[in-house]
Amino acid sequence: MSGHSKWANIKRKKGANDAIRGKITTKIGREITVAVQMGGADPTGNMRLKLALSKAKANNIPKDNIQRAIQKGLGAAGGTNYEEFTYEGYGPGGVAVILDIMTDNRNRTAADVRHLFSKHGGNLGATGCVAWMFKQKAVFVVEKETFGDEDELLNIVLEAGAEDMKSEGDVFEIVAEPGDYDAVADALAAKGIETASAEVTMIPDNTVHLEGKDAEKMMNLVDDLEEHDDIQNVYANYEIDEADA
Repeated sequence: MSGHSKWANIKRKKGANDAIRGKITTKIGREITVAVQMGGADPTGNMRLKLALSKAKANNIPKDNIQRAIQKGLGAAGGTNYEEFTYEGYGPGGVAVILDIMTDNRNRTAADVRHLFSKHGGNLGATGCVAWMFKQKAVFVVEKETFGDEDELLNIVLEAGAEDMKSEGDVFEIVAEPGDYDAVADALAAKGIETASAEVTMIPDNTVHLEGKDAEKMMNLVDDLEEHDDIQNVYANYEIDEADA
């Protein structure tokens, strides 16, 4: 299991308990609302909304929740003003961590994040300390039981502009530049190929292998960070063997 394996993270979230799933639903709803505030309710011309809706689909968010989040964004004058920024830091074993933050109280969030890093053997770092280790990429996940012809899928996505495709267990993981997101998504849709996940994310150039206590601490850190209301996304460059996950 790895910190940048989107499918591993999706499977963990799908198996989460109701309390954690409730937080995931709330965060995605908030992302949809802010996306609508900033760019309108039409995903065709609003990439941020398109990505948020894709994330909602991957996490099985009910349509009623999605519609309420959109309506909240359309009528959001005088609503909560969220500040958006990133935090960077180090987890156990020197793992690089980047957090996407959306908060209405920066001081509260900073104190909480600093505490969580310290609690699990890491530390919050300065801006830019680990961002150089990651690149922003569009990542699509296709389950093999949905579409199992690897050669055909590879041809479809490469013609659409994807950089790479690899087989990861029971899924194919497709990587493209963010600017090619629409082209790859449209090519998959045109062939009737469903994606388990489709998003723009951060992929590390290199990974750190963890085992034993460090692996346990890192997983606990990620769990606590993902459960925090103000943290929208957690990116990290760790790898953990299945036995330690």
